[in-house]
Amino acid sequence: MLDHLVYATPDLEGTVAELERALGVRPAQGGRHVGHGTRNFLLGLGGPRYLEVIGPDPEQPAPDGPRWFRLDELTGPRLVNWCLRPADLDAAVAAARRHGHDPGEPRAMSRRAADGDLLEWRLTMPGADPLVPFLIDWGATRHPTERGLPEAPLLSLTGRHPDPERVRALLRGLGAELEVTRGERPALVARLAGDVVLG
Repeated sequence: MLDHLVYATPDLEGTVAELERALGVRPAQGGRHVGHGTRNFLLGLGGPRYLEVIGPDPEQPAPDGPRWFRLDELTGPRLVNWCLRPADLDAAVAAARRHGHDPGEPRAMSRRAADGDLLEWRLTMPGADPLVPFLIDWGATRHPTERGLPEAPLLSLTGRHPDPERVRALLRGLGAELEVTRGERPALVARLAGDVVLG
């Protein structure tokens, strides 16, 4: 099941303002990823799915290594990855490995929500290919979409890739479904209500 899409940007406040103008709703403050040099805003996509808008946090010191999602390399906002929420994270990792794809060992993470609540989850590390999703398990934490997020329904999610057959095989191993067509470079494309396209 789709959990969330990751929309990364070098200018978080500017991108949030652009989304508000385009969609008519403002993404809600998420929180800071302490030690990673990032923070996020969240927008519901309808049902238990959301858009994470993530960017550098100027109030944190620079992290020891590169920020996730190649944030330090971006020159503008980009839909950089998507995340699945399997019924059993460890079983999903094992199944993917049996199909020739290693999503990596799940790692524990946490952040404080804007209201001070502690959110805790486990996830596999996002890879470089935006069409190959990473995996998450929220455990006992209340899902972000249950916290009253503003919404802009997701109408479609598709992908383009120079080697669509290879990507389809990886997706089957993860139990994921995505329409993938051939393209010059890997790219995710999400269409939201109001015919707003993120890519």
